[in-house]
Formats: sequence, C-alpha cells, structure tokens
Amino acid sequence: MTFNDIFSSSFLENVTAVSLLDMVIALVLSFCIGMFIYLIYKKTYAGVMYSSTFGVTLVALTMITTFVILAVTSNVVLSLGMVGALSIVRFRTAIKEPLDIAFLFWSIAAASC
Repeated sequence: MTFNDIFSSSFLENVTAVSLLDMVIALVLSFCIGMFIYLIYKKTYAGVMYSSTFGVTLVALTMITTFVILAVTSNVVLSLGMVGALSIVRFRTAIKEPLDIAFLFWSIAAASC
C-alpha cells in the first residue's frame, strides 16, 4: 500500500463508521477502566496532599480519550487534523508527584486499547 492509496477515494469509502451502540459500549467500558485506575490511585497514593479532583480527572481523561479515538478512527482526514491539533497542546499545570504522571499516561493508554 502506497501513500497515494491511503488518500484514494476507494480507501476513504471502505472506512466504516462507528455505530451508536459501539460508542456507548466503549464509553461504559472506559468509565469502568477509569474507575479502576482511580481506585488504584486512591489506594496507592503516598503523597503529602491527596486531591480527589485528580481522581475524577483520571476517569474523565480515559473517557475523553476513548471518545476522541472513536471519532478519529472513522475518518482518515479527521484523524490527520486531530493529530495536528493535538501536537500543539501543552500542559501548563506542574505535576508535583512523578507517580501522577504515570497514572495520567496509564489512563490515556487504557483508552487507546
């Protein structure tokens, strides 16, 4: 498969759309996985100041990442646009605990599986 084959009209027509049932199932599963990650975070937290909003962020991040991946997989042009848009996003909040970064990456990686 060459680069031109990817952008040919026959390739774009063969891409299937995600059904509403598949989207609901994926979001429910990502919520469950996000809750599992949150419970592990809450159980293993050993820092100075526990933040319950960070746990909510883990669940929301898992669900939002799942939703974005579902939207991107149905359209090649949209996926390239999302990659371009997400490449300029920067986190401005300083993460105080290194383990918090691991939990953030775990919630993103769990959604992409």
